[in-house]
Amino acid sequence: MSIPTPPFSRTSSSTNLPAQIPDSTPLPRILCLHGGGVNAAIFKAQARLLIKHLQHSFRLVWAEGPFLCDPHPDVVTVYGSYAPFRRWLRWLPEHAESDSDSVIEEIGYAIHTAMEEDDRDGGRGEWVGLMGFSQGAKLAASLLLEQQGRERLAKETGQRVEVGLIGIPVNWRFGILLAGRAPLANLNPEVLHGSALYDAGGISEEKDFNDGVEEQNIITKPTVHVHGMADAGLYLHRKLYDRYCKPDTRVLVEWEGAHRIPFKSYDAEKVVGAVYDVAERTGVEVFRTV
Repeated sequence: MSIPTPPFSRTSSSTNLPAQIPDSTPLPRILCLHGGGVNAAIFKAQARLLIKHLQHSFRLVWAEGPFLCDPHPDVVTVYGSYAPFRRWLRWLPEHAESDSDSVIEEIGYAIHTAMEEDDRDGGRGEWVGLMGFSQGAKLAASLLLEQQGRERLAKETGQRVEVGLIGIPVNWRFGILLAGRAPLANLNPEVLHGSALYDAGGISEEKDFNDGVEEQNIITKPTVHVHGMADAGLYLHRKLYDRYCKPDTRVLVEWEGAHRIPFKSYDAEKVVGAVYDVAERTGVEVFRTV
C-alpha cells in the first residue's frame, strides 16, 4: 500500500510534521468510534493531537453511535452544547432495553452508514483499522473478535462464513484501543461463544470476571492499548489488555492521565509512534511524523 510522501517542514526537534495536509482520498482508512455519552464531533475534538499526526498517513472516518442518551458527566462542562449525545451499548440500567439482535443490527447499520458516506465523499483507500475511545474501544475490540471468529470458523469448515447481523465484511488489520475496557460484546452469537463475552443487549458492567477468557475469544489481531494511569477504570482496561489480547500482538502505551485521550504532545506522540509500528507490521505504509 503506497502512500505519497508529502513535503515537510520540521516543526520541532521530535516531529517531522508536513507543512501541508495531503489529499486523504487515496489513503488507507481508519474507522473512529466515539465513547458513550458523547458523539463523533466530540471524539474528533478530543483526539486533535492524534489527528495532527495520523492524517498524514490515514483517512480518519468518524462514525455516530445509533442510540441517543444523556451526556457523559465528563464532557458536560466543555462539550455541553454538542448535543445530541450518543452511545453504542448500554452501560446504565436507565438506558432503554433492547434485544441483542436489534442492538447488533443497529450498530452495523450505523457503521455501514459512516463507511458508505465516506465512499460518497471520495474515500477510496482500504479500510485497515479501528480506533475507539472508552466504549468505542470496547466496540472496536469486539469487532476485531467478530471478524476473527468468522475467520476461525471458515478455516475449520473450509467454507465461507456469513457476517451475520453486524453485516460488516471488512478485514480489519489492527485496532487502536484508547481506554478500552473489558468485557467484550458478542457481535455474532452464531459464531462466537463463551463466558468471557456478554450479550450485546446487556449491561457490560454486570459481567462477572471470575471466569477466564476462552482461547477462541483472545484477539490475535495487532492492538495498541492506551492507558491513563489516573483513570478510575484502569483495572478494566488492564483486563482487556491482559486477558483478551494475545501477548505477542499487543502493544501498551501508558501515560499520566485520567479518563481522556492524551492531550500533551509528548504523550500523543508515543501513541502515534506505536500506531505507526503496528500499521507497518500489518503491511500498511505510513509517513512517520515522529
